[in-house]
Amino acid sequence: MIKVGQLFLLPAPLGSDSVSKQIPEYNKHLINEITYYIVENTRTARRYLKQLNPDLPLDNLQFAELNEHTRDHELMDIFQPVLNGENAGLISEAGLPCVADPGNNLVFMAHQLGIRIVPLVGPSSVMLALMASGFNGQNFVFYGYLPIDKRQREQKLKELERNAWKNDQTQIFIETPYRNMQMLESITHACRADSRLCIAANLISANETIVNKTVKEWKSSKHNFHKQPAIFLIYK
Repeated sequence: MIKVGQLFLLPAPLGSDSVSKQIPEYNKHLINEITYYIVENTRTARRYLKQLNPDLPLDNLQFAELNEHTRDHELMDIFQPVLNGENAGLISEAGLPCVADPGNNLVFMAHQLGIRIVPLVGPSSVMLALMASGFNGQNFVFYGYLPIDKRQREQKLKELERNAWKNDQTQIFIETPYRNMQMLESITHACRADSRLCIAANLISANETIVNKTVKEWKSSKHNFHKQPAIFLIYK
């Protein structure tokens, strides 16, 4: 009987800063034992693995792509090598697999198939932003992306703000980097002047910026987060 492989959840660095600053040594050694990777983008995954180990024989590795276009019925094909006994590494484009990132359906199916899941330590932009915000770290919620439509977005922001004040709860969300300034404009338009907003951008990089201000103070702020990966946090 073939022993089923394991699924290792391998975090990737945030931005282009030093891999050694973000990824534990254990992860670097582990990749020497994995020859099958499930990734969002093969090219960037190969580059990342080469950074972890310049001597890694990339031509001997097998890659399967998993992204927002992957259909549920394709997951079984992706799992076939694991069911045949190979260990697999799931790698996101940045940060933790399955957190603000595709992959949760794969992990859910792995549980159903009896495949052991091994989550590994690495950077999380959501957690780093929460740590640095000064907001409530014992009661918080992460929403992912808010609506693109301006009216719907502002309605959602008002809902988040009410939750922050009513439940003493930090509200965390993200935006596509080129829409960051539109998001900031919506926040300053929809939210109370005395609510607090923290924006954490370019985390773990040389130009990291973490700013905590009231909405009123943000209205006159000169900060520009256009095209910068950022986390938004609203609190009372």
